[in-house]
Amino acid sequence: MTTHKKDSKTSAPRAQDLNEQKQKVEKAYSAMADLGISTEVVKPVLKNLLNLYDGNWELIEEDKYRTLADAIFESSDDKKSIAEGSTSSNMNTVTHKKRRKIIQVEDDMEPIAKPTCPAVQSDNSNSLVKRNSKFHNDNDITRGTEKIKIPLIDEIGLEPPKFLYIPQNISYQEAYVHFSTARISDGDCCLKCTGDCLSRRVPCACSCETGGEFAYTSKGLLREEFLDACIEPKKHDHFYCQECPLEKFKNDNNPEPCKGHVLRKFIKECWRKCGCTMNCGNRVVQRGPTCKLQVFSTEDKGWAVRSTQYLPKGSFICEYVGEILTNTELYERNNRSQVNERHTYPVLLDADWGSEQGLEDDEALCLDATHFGNVARFINHRCSDSNLIEIPVEIETPHHHYYHIAFFTKRDIDPFEELTWDYGIDFADVDHPIKAFKCQCASPHCRDVRRKAEIKKKDSRGKRIASGSTSRGLNFKQVH
Repeated sequence: MTTHKKDSKTSAPRAQDLNEQKQKVEKAYSAMADLGISTEVVKPVLKNLLNLYDGNWELIEEDKYRTLADAIFESSDDKKSIAEGSTSSNMNTVTHKKRRKIIQVEDDMEPIAKPTCPAVQSDNSNSLVKRNSKFHNDNDITRGTEKIKIPLIDEIGLEPPKFLYIPQNISYQEAYVHFSTARISDGDCCLKCTGDCLSRRVPCACSCETGGEFAYTSKGLLREEFLDACIEPKKHDHFYCQECPLEKFKNDNNPEPCKGHVLRKFIKECWRKCGCTMNCGNRVVQRGPTCKLQVFSTEDKGWAVRSTQYLPKGSFICEYVGEILTNTELYERNNRSQVNERHTYPVLLDADWGSEQGLEDDEALCLDATHFGNVARFINHRCSDSNLIEIPVEIETPHHHYYHIAFFTKRDIDPFEELTWDYGIDFADVDHPIKAFKCQCASPHCRDVRRKAEIKKKDSRGKRIASGSTSRGLNFKQVH
């Protein structure tokens, strides 16, 4: 009987290979965890990729595990399509197509074919967003300025965004924004508070803006009754300026009467003159975003924002950050802009214009995130049924010509659902100084009549094609 002895020379390298393999797997899990993706989600996709690439880790590890991340998102989309009853492709086929696309755009290789992609209109831009033959990914667009990393994931080859990330608003030039303790009276702050103001039996002075009760719960969410009142304002909750800065902006010599502004509820947060700590439950917006956010590419709306985690109703997402401009500065900036220059839709700080007899130009302000901004500049518009709402927040100054714009969830939001907010655009106002874009929201409540007419025309034409009344061989898609 012949006995076979175990070859110790071959067993040692095998153990070493297994150890290296384990380390590579752990690094892949860690990289995906930074994007907010759990190990349970990564494991089956990673296994498929290793089988597809015959264990070649280089193809998976390149460009900070981009292939793995893309495959996970494709897998998530496929599962969603199956749940909705549609036919999805095999996971390996999807990944193989994605791999072919990545090979074509490597910097150190000759491209097989550079795709020519049409320009599309972005919801968060007034100009055309162009496609790029290269994929642009960034593991943290904040450059370390926020407490969390916010990755940018390009899945279709969009033109990379050109802006500088800033975590706080900054005055462009003429805007009158002055912070000082002298401007905050003792009645507008809680000097004697300690610890957490929300734990007090009697709410402190900082609750005055919200009717003597704080806007937040102990879990950091908006109180439901406060949020519901913000979501569904009464029809008569509008105010009218005696001298409307917006109408003066249109025609300074002979301005028309004010067309009205929505009367919004303010949140007042504690600030530096208050005695409470930074962990006080009434300091939510000023601590910055804490939920896991991603900027991602879309086929028809340019860049967009989503969260990789479940968000309950009333969750704080982020504030809208940009340059603080006067109306005049905004008008001059728009006039200097080239026809096809990309710029975001500016936000007017008009929530308290009605309380003033007449605002000076340096007090009628807006926020523009075109050149300097934060993640909110990528949040797309959706008419009426958006899942976010913007709420004015007073922090540094009691004077409401300047305040912060904070976004909160209007309902529970599932992971990877796109985040949207209603810009409040009147698409019929052709004289508005801020020109409206062609809406791509696809909401059944879309206010852009031009867009509705265009979709209706395409639908009608599609029905004629289906019935055989027009030429064959033409394919029309529903535009979203």
